[in-house]
Amino acid sequence: MSTVNAIAAVSATEPLVRTTVERRDVGPRDILIEIRYAGICHSDIHTMRGEWGEITYPLTVGHEIVGRVAEVGGEVTRHAVGDRVGVGCMVNSCRECRNCRAGQEQYCENGNTGTYASVDRDGTITQGGYSTHVVVDEDFVLRVPEAIPYEAAAPLLCAGITTYSPLAHWKAGPGTKVAVVGMGGLGHMAVKLAVAMGADVTVLSQTLGKKDDGLAFGAGNYHATRDEATFEALRNSFDLIINTVSAPIDMADYLGLLRLDGTLVSVGAPPEPLAVPVFALFGNRRSFAGSGIGSIAETQEMLDFCAERGIAPEVEMITADQVNEAYERVLKSDVRYRFVIDIDSLR
Repeated sequence: MSTVNAIAAVSATEPLVRTTVERRDVGPRDILIEIRYAGICHSDIHTMRGEWGEITYPLTVGHEIVGRVAEVGGEVTRHAVGDRVGVGCMVNSCRECRNCRAGQEQYCENGNTGTYASVDRDGTITQGGYSTHVVVDEDFVLRVPEAIPYEAAAPLLCAGITTYSPLAHWKAGPGTKVAVVGMGGLGHMAVKLAVAMGADVTVLSQTLGKKDDGLAFGAGNYHATRDEATFEALRNSFDLIINTVSAPIDMADYLGLLRLDGTLVSVGAPPEPLAVPVFALFGNRRSFAGSGIGSIAETQEMLDFCAERGIAPEVEMITADQVNEAYERVLKSDVRYRFVIDIDSLR
């Protein structure tokens, strides 16, 4: 075991504090990663505040992790010391269920092992990336291409794959009309990725405050959802809607925007249940779906796609001592578009 510097939540209501966490020894198939950057995801806030269920404190969150390989176990074949690597939202799965065998370990029927707040293989609670080092099984470590700016790569491990996966699954591309609800950390990545896939992209945001950004990212249209005329004007318009917001929306209004066989996919996760009016699904044979993260293979595919297309998140760098302030700003939607912690400030 080794002790490393970290930032942790000590309760659901108190500020995060500097502390230390224990990391297991490097096993035969393990990789020790010296973390350089860690992104801040809204999921981190939901989890540490206990909004998605009870957790064990103290807890170090963070599942957007980028760093370099510092040590490898004797049986590791995929990575070498010095490689640029990343870790996303999961660090293990059962490897045996139908979904795992199908290469969809993110939907492990026995529950994948989350990067934080999950029971690890040794019975301890996993601790996340707001720390200087982490030990991860090589099968759950990603290669980060050199073409992706190092400091901007971390959010791709959650915001990137969370939006790439449904866009790929529902076949966004030339000839499809895609709407993105929300222009935050997830939403701005959904816009960039859908545009790169060749889709005709529209942003649906509460106001027009980020319109210039949305158009600069490649969206063809940008509409304010606070304007009731928006929903009438865009009725029956989209093949696919990616809902990225972590707050309740009026499902009848948004489902009404789908054309025949269109699908509304939620990737944002509000703490409260969403009310889905069934009659809104009957018209145009509409579907409402959810999507989690992608598999490890799909996450690598996404990273390679971003490297080839020159896609990277828009980030604001902060130090370890600015995390609590960053959380408050995330809750106010006051970030363009993802906070990334410079972990060197934690050493």
